[in-house]
Amino acid sequence: MIPASALFSQWIAYLREERRFAENSILAYERDVGAFLDFLQAHLGGAAADADLATLEPRDLRAYLAHRRQGPEALCDRSISRALAAIRSFYRYLERRCAIANPRLALVRGPKLKRALPRPVSETAAEALITEAEAAASAPWIGARDAALVTLLYAAGLRISEALALSGADQPLPEMLRVTGKGGKQRLVPMLAAAREAIARYAVSCPFALTPDAPLFRAARGGAMSPRMAQALMAHLRGRLGLPPSATPHALRHAFATHLLANGGDLRAIQDLLGHESLSTTQTYASVETQKILQSYRAAHPRA
Repeated sequence: MIPASALFSQWIAYLREERRFAENSILAYERDVGAFLDFLQAHLGGAAADADLATLEPRDLRAYLAHRRQGPEALCDRSISRALAAIRSFYRYLERRCAIANPRLALVRGPKLKRALPRPVSETAAEALITEAEAAASAPWIGARDAALVTLLYAAGLRISEALALSGADQPLPEMLRVTGKGGKQRLVPMLAAAREAIARYAVSCPFALTPDAPLFRAARGGAMSPRMAQALMAHLRGRLGLPPSATPHALRHAFATHLLANGGDLRAIQDLLGHESLSTTQTYASVETQKILQSYRAAHPRA
């Protein structure tokens, strides 16, 4: 008998060391599947083992999902779907690596979710954010840094984690930048002249040595700029510009994709540039454009 806790630890190590998942993703998997195993201990009257995982019935999994909808920490539909996806990922690992299969659990369906459309900033707002980032900073070099970061997110469609993972070795930016994304997957992203010039201006003004092994984007005291700092920067800028709360660093990535598509960009090419595994994820940007066209039609057509 192999304790379920031991299998769980092996799976987390696999995600971290072999799949190279981001730490935030690993923490989410740990939280969701750990809660499931804790529930099974109470539900089964003792710690679960491999045999228990292989013989669980769909009603057991449904009981867990119902349990997560109760109490002061009740989960919403989207969080329930995420928890169910994490459990399924755990079972895929068990089947492939440990010969522990339970196909009956595939009968359990999660709640139907309405896919939320991305909320990009407009082209005008993106330009204003870049300008304001430089003007609103407490020091000229910080203004150059903030403008460079915002420009890079918008011009290349990088995730904030990808941009902040760049080091001094990545500057001056090449025409094609190799980016390491989710799961350690790499892709090549073309760098517009505007992004390369913004990074170059920042590199010249930065008071800290941008050595090859040091982070490219630096905090005021010289350490690495963190995602929380980038979020705070965008919150400050959208407050100054009167933009909605949806104007986050990720909204610049949405804007990159949406504006490319609006100007004739190929959907498959945009998928590669964003590093999306599935084309269906990229297709949500087409839905954004369709909604904009419908809104313009309803506002302008005399019979609308």
